[in-house]
Amino acid sequence: MPDVKFAHPRLAAVYDTFDSDRGDLDAYEDIVAELGAQRILDYGCGTGTLAARLAGSHQVTGFDPAAASLDIARTKSDAVTWAGDLAGLSGFDLVLMTGNVAQVFLTDDDWAGVLTTVLGLLRPGGFLVFETRRPEYRVWDEWAHRAPDTRDVPGVGPVRHDFQLTEVRLPTVSFRDTFTFGDGQVLTSDSTLRFRDRNELDAGLTAAGFRITDVRQAPDRPGRERVFLCEKP
Repeated sequence: MPDVKFAHPRLAAVYDTFDSDRGDLDAYEDIVAELGAQRILDYGCGTGTLAARLAGSHQVTGFDPAAASLDIARTKSDAVTWAGDLAGLSGFDLVLMTGNVAQVFLTDDDWAGVLTTVLGLLRPGGFLVFETRRPEYRVWDEWAHRAPDTRDVPGVGPVRHDFQLTEVRLPTVSFRDTFTFGDGQVLTSDSTLRFRDRNELDAGLTAAGFRITDVRQAPDRPGRERVFLCEKP
């Protein structure tokens, strides 16, 4: 099930304001060009920022199980095929997983199942490209000291965001987002991410049938992330 911050209509509507710096997506546009991909699936597209950016010159499908997020995504582009499930999809040149998408699959079976699904969505020679946080960087130490953040959301007004690190039990880390609206409504969303090390990732991808062609740093977050390029033979 999607986290509340993606699935609740009121929280989906404020997501882009609190995640407004999307410089991380520039690298993915470069990878799309590098691979010469034309038919692209943005897996876990959220509110659709990347899919909409790519749609002008590519055939793009944005998939997300969170209906509220897809409702926001649909307002950004009529050129993207927006999908709440994967039924009938196949033959992609490239599947992208940006942000925390690859880390929301908490068990080994869940991750293996997703990799098998993605392999089936790709044409032979197609690529899965995803990012994942490096556990050795210990980003949760920074998260423990995040200050409240109040922003003016267009059409909504001021909204305060409080972040609380709730549990570190490696390989998983849990946290809570709390949003306080000007009318007094308070909405909370609990999330857990799985931090896999390089050996785990390599083994899982190989077992699923992928060939790892490159592992890079995220250029905007050096030392913090790994970006995997994985080919379907």
